[in-house]
Amino acid sequence: MNAFECFTFALLTVFLLPLISATVVQDFNHVERCKDSLYMGTPPRGIIESKLKKICQRYADKPRYVTLYDPRKRIPVYSAYTFKKTEGDRRVDYPWMYEPQLAEIDGNGNMLPFPTGYLHMKFEDSQAVLDDYSDVVLYERGHLNPDQHQSSPHDRAATYTLTNVVPQIRQFNIGPWREYEERIRVRLNNFCRGTAFIVTGVTTRGNMIRRNNQDRVAIPEDVWSAYCCTDYDRNAPHDVRIRFPSHAALAKNAKESNSVHEMPVQELEIFLKNNMDVDQNLQMFYDNCISPSPLPLYLQHTI
Repeated sequence: MNAFECFTFALLTVFLLPLISATVVQDFNHVERCKDSLYMGTPPRGIIESKLKKICQRYADKPRYVTLYDPRKRIPVYSAYTFKKTEGDRRVDYPWMYEPQLAEIDGNGNMLPFPTGYLHMKFEDSQAVLDDYSDVVLYERGHLNPDQHQSSPHDRAATYTLTNVVPQIRQFNIGPWREYEERIRVRLNNFCRGTAFIVTGVTTRGNMIRRNNQDRVAIPEDVWSAYCCTDYDRNAPHDVRIRFPSHAALAKNAKESNSVHEMPVQELEIFLKNNMDVDQNLQMFYDNCISPSPLPLYLQHTI
């Protein structure tokens, strides 16, 4: 490589690398720190992803969490994030945002607030927009990565993108599901000593929110969630300790009969194999979130 080629390469590195960090990626490992939202850097295994988009949710030039997104249904399949210890107060003054990278490959890879004026039709083709929710009475924008599971203002603001929300029945959103999110917040605050990884997603049955006589946004049938925390308080009360290192929950997105059922992660996986587009190798967490043994190898066989 001669001097001119070296100079050209250096310019390309300086000016193009920031553009390469687009948020819609081939693999969650392709963006620096994107995989930090996943236990062992590994996304849920076995989900058939041929028409889905992997979003590394960037806000203020930093990856915050990841989302597997269905641009045809215009909702996330799941969002995966790390839980941050928080007091649980709810902030609602953040602007709603969208994901430019679903429609075009340019910009700096950050989510952007919805403009007050015109938004090009190419963005409506690939994702939900505010108008999809504006005239809907039964449904609210339900977070998969909720702001009360985050602590810093930037991490909380990043949850307010429509690529992280699904239509939830109002009574379910403000009732059983919010109570569950709070229960998990308190449990992980008090008994998870290390990092807790959470994956929250949905199943669908074909019901859609319509706008202008067109199917726009899929309405979830079920909402599910699972967490993994391998470094937890071994002295926690028994009814808490049995919910570590991992546990899951499942509920109907409905006005009635919508209570949240907690269960082992493997039980949730069995349900999802019959109700999602997944194969029989579905695994929510790498190696089933097995806690590393605190004992040295030569003693592990004695317990």
